[in-house]
Amino acid sequence: MSYQRVVVKLGTSVLTSGSNKLDKAHMVELARQISALVRSGVEVVLCTSGAIAAGREHLQYPELPDDIPNKQLLAAVGQSQLILAWSEVFSIYGLHVGQLLLTGADLHDLERYMNAGDTINVLLENNIIPIINENDAVATSEIKVGDNDNLSARAALLCEADLLVLLTDQKGLFDADPRSNPNAKLITTVATIDENLRQLAGGAVSGLGTGGMATKLEAADIAKRAGVEVVIASGHHPEVLTKIAKKEAIGTHFSAIKNPLSYRKQWILVGPATEGRFKLDDGACHAVVETGSSLLPKGIVSVEGEFERGAIVLLTDQSGNEIAKGLSRYCSRALKLIAGKHSNQIEELIGYDYGASIVHRNDMVLLDCEQFKGSKHAS
Repeated sequence: MSYQRVVVKLGTSVLTSGSNKLDKAHMVELARQISALVRSGVEVVLCTSGAIAAGREHLQYPELPDDIPNKQLLAAVGQSQLILAWSEVFSIYGLHVGQLLLTGADLHDLERYMNAGDTINVLLENNIIPIINENDAVATSEIKVGDNDNLSARAALLCEADLLVLLTDQKGLFDADPRSNPNAKLITTVATIDENLRQLAGGAVSGLGTGGMATKLEAADIAKRAGVEVVIASGHHPEVLTKIAKKEAIGTHFSAIKNPLSYRKQWILVGPATEGRFKLDDGACHAVVETGSSLLPKGIVSVEGEFERGAIVLLTDQSGNEIAKGLSRYCSRALKLIAGKHSNQIEELIGYDYGASIVHRNDMVLLDCEQFKGSKHAS
């Protein structure tokens, strides 16, 4: 096996096989494949959906309002049922499991982010399968990751995996909607995720989960930037995990970038929510993207939001297109005074100086910058 550490994400439609309850037989089959990988020396982390479906099944399908409190009720009941089911099926193959329930708040704080990674690592070191899910019973809209596709990508970064497998009810990404176009062709390999590719992605169609192909592309983009390969494939393809681990052509494969982000930049990309937005002039945009420069105050046209020093901010061009994300070395109050000024005026204007860079290149992650492409620094 060429992969050392693999994160496997299972959607609700895979775990239920399209029904309204967990498909225990298929869970056993997936556990068998995972146990085979473990025996071959591959470390596996499982990111599983299905808590709400399991809760609804356990309570015998109660008629409840479709609101957040009742979804949290189902998640609270179903989470224990889901982990019990996984514990039982993995025990068939002599494996133990350990549960991690995460929210966006656990990813926003660097110390908590690193602690979560440490927990995954120690479980793997002791031959225990980490099973990760979002803590839907307590997560609010402000701290939700939102879907397990993106959560699995963050898990792949947390544990420094080299492969992320997103199993779904589709064979992969197609060049048209296979549900309505019988001539749609499977896209087998993807080197770059661009706007055209995103337009091919649709929403969730099973009615059981929160993720569709669009969220899988988001997850793939996050993972590949960190040097993680990604495969989207059908969770019911025979021996799907075994074949993917052997690098057989299954589903859609996304190659990782050659120069992945550092651990700190990975956290900037996937951790805290942005608190502010800087609009840059064209010169600053080109300097940031083409030469990998830090952002200086002179290039800032406007500052939006209220935030303190160290906040995560978005950098955009004058049309609002997002080009980068990074840590601001100055608070919003100071920035509104020094935006558009020369660096040597900073202390004179605000009474102190944290350096010429507003967002240093070491604290910055470039995003999709179509109008500034062609640079070796764009990633």
